[in-house]
Amino acid sequence: MNRPRLFLVTPPEFDTSDLAAKLEKAFAGGDIACVLIYMPGAATKDIQDAAQILVPVVQEGGAAALVYRDTQAAGRSGADGVHVDTSLEDVKLAVESFQPEKIVGTGGTKLKHDAMEWAETGVDYIFFGKLDLDEREAAHDRTLSGAAWWAELFETPCVALAGNSLETLKDVAATGADFVAVKDAVWKSDGDISNAVAAANRILEEHPFPEVE
Repeated sequence: MNRPRLFLVTPPEFDTSDLAAKLEKAFAGGDIACVLIYMPGAATKDIQDAAQILVPVVQEGGAAALVYRDTQAAGRSGADGVHVDTSLEDVKLAVESFQPEKIVGTGGTKLKHDAMEWAETGVDYIFFGKLDLDEREAAHDRTLSGAAWWAELFETPCVALAGNSLETLKDVAATGADFVAVKDAVWKSDGDISNAVAAANRILEEHPFPEVE
């Protein structure tokens, strides 16, 4: 698919059975590349318990299920990979432990030099945007500039975080990012979640990647 793909990030707190049902509806709306199970304040057991229910739903939907930071929960739940952003050393350990069978992603670095150094570990993607900040309507300027810089110069795929409005997907897709991450724009949409995912895909389809000669 020669255009940006959707990268769903779960709410930081949720009822697992409720979210499983919402995910099934989300996949009915169209293409989703990844779902990041994002539980930053939870213990390993709680993450693992949630992931064991959510991972099969995500995989049956045709997407990769990733677990935020917790390599143990990711491994035990059968997830497709892990997102590690705690330190360069932690990223290196995750790459050694999980690849090539599993996906390892990272991001959240403050400096361009750090992003390049972290990418050199061999991660599968670099994430631009702060997952722990309250979402604004528009994507953050630093997210847009970082993703545009990365997409132009580097081969490692990048993910860029949109704002809490579906309209902001246009700005993010225009950076050339391989994946556009969304949180509240889907989970807190006024209508049916499947309609929000369908609308997101329509926007992404309007931003095909340039033909490589």
